[in-house]
Formats: sequence, C-alpha cells, structure tokens
Amino acid sequence: MSIIGYEDIAGYIRARYPAGCKIVEVGIGGHPEVAELLQGDFDVVCTDVGESGPEGVRYVRDDIFRPSMALYEGASLIYSIRPPIDMQDCIAEVAKSVGADLLIRPFSSERTDLKKYFRNFRVVNYKSAVFFMYDNASPPGP
Repeated sequence: MSIIGYEDIAGYIRARYPAGCKIVEVGIGGHPEVAELLQGDFDVVCTDVGESGPEGVRYVRDDIFRPSMALYEGASLIYSIRPPIDMQDCIAEVAKSVGADLLIRPFSSERTDLKKYFRNFRVVNYKSAVFFMYDNASPPGP
C-alpha cells in the first residue's frame, strides 16, 4: 500500500529545490515512492538500518541514532515519511548540523515539534499531502 499524497510530497520538493541538489530520505523502510519520483531530478540518497533497501533507489545503510555524517553533508533537504517520534530529534539534529531543510511527514495521529532546532517552521498543506517543513535559512535564536 502506497503512502497517501506521496506524489504531492515529491511535487512540493520538485517545485521548491533546484534540480541536481542532494536530498536524503531517512528511514525509507519499504516505501520508496517519494524517492523514486525524485531520483531522476535530484541526487537522492535513501537510508535505513536494514542490510538492504528497496530496489530501484540508491540505498545506504545508516542508523540515524549514530549517523555517518558524511552521508548527509551537502544535502539541501533531509526528509522522512512517518518516522517514529523517537527518531525525529535525531533527524533534526543531523539536518541542522549539515545546514539542510527538514521535511517530516508524521503518522496522521502524531505531531512533530522540532522548533528547538529550526526557527522557520510551518505546517504545509500541499494538494493531498500534509507535512511539517523546517527551513534552515536562519538558525534558532538563543
């Protein structure tokens, strides 16, 4: 079963980021739909803790709780679809550290609160997709 609104998440990313930039998906699991739509236009890297990932995408094994920072360096955007709440702070720390924007699409019943990492935050309703967008344009204040 596909993720509801995955085409619109990819469409939002495509409209907002320049072709060729690096984008990293954290915790791809068995749902490569967004990455598959982006990979022709962007340098897409997908990560998760499993030994192998979905066919058809560039997959690198990584544990976000002990990330290999080289995988994330140079990313314009880091995103995660339905990450468990316990992973969200780790994902935000990595995004902040490498200067990337962060897009989180939580489970419909969950909220995400990562404002301590990013000053610019908003809930985005883009067509059929709803997600949280954290912009790294300016670091959080004291």
